[in-house]
Amino acid sequence: MPFSKGSLLLVDYTARVKDTNEVIDTTSDEEAKKHNIYDPNKVYEPRLVSVGDGWVLKGFDEVLLNANLNEETTVEIPPEKAFGVRDPNKVKLIPLRKLGDKADEVSVGDVIEIDNRVGIIRSISSGRVQIDFNHRLAGRTIEYRFKVVKCIEDDMEKATALIRRRMPVDANKLGLSFNAGVLEVMVPKDYYMQEGLQVIKRAIANDIFRYVKGVKSIRFIEVYERAEEVKEEAGTEKKVQEAEQVEKKDDDKEGKIEEQQQVHEQTNKV
Repeated sequence: MPFSKGSLLLVDYTARVKDTNEVIDTTSDEEAKKHNIYDPNKVYEPRLVSVGDGWVLKGFDEVLLNANLNEETTVEIPPEKAFGVRDPNKVKLIPLRKLGDKADEVSVGDVIEIDNRVGIIRSISSGRVQIDFNHRLAGRTIEYRFKVVKCIEDDMEKATALIRRRMPVDANKLGLSFNAGVLEVMVPKDYYMQEGLQVIKRAIANDIFRYVKGVKSIRFIEVYERAEEVKEEAGTEKKVQEAEQVEKKDDDKEGKIEEQQQVHEQTNKV
């Protein structure tokens, strides 16, 4: 059954370069480990995709529009709908000295940034360096093996998925609530010091306003506890433990005194 533009799908997939079989992306930790691209900081799970909105490669986006739920499919995405065709005009020959301090450090195959562009060094000779500013996968056909595992319909589930797209944490830590058009989001403590948190929250809000009907405003809640109270609680607990230890010592001392008295009495009887 075809999906409509803007449908929120959860998609499992593995993408590879057709002619080299190099795996370039996957939602499976098993596949990532198998092909030595595993990233411990990445969450491996079905990816959220808004169909037709450019969240994935153009060719893959078009395929998803006509995909069937829970049907494993393999498709090939041509270069013009993947990372583009190779453009010979993007291969430049420049003086090696233009690289400045990096001139003596670079080698063929290095990825460098120069003139606000990222390129790959293809050759170095006679004081000059050839840099390819094409995407490294330009001209390649990309093969996707994928399965749409779910089409999200519930508004709260949509909100949760959209938040986790930019803030990949356990859904239970978000503590979402929705009432009278107001969506409240408990920000996980792990993100309080996250660089660019305000930008992340603004992007999340834009996504939710676009895809979740009925949300009029969003409140991001961060809860901070007074440090003194935490210390006071810890101090109280320590005092209780110390009191229990003193009490135990007193009990032990009394027990020894009673034991000595009993021995003394028995000795006198004899």
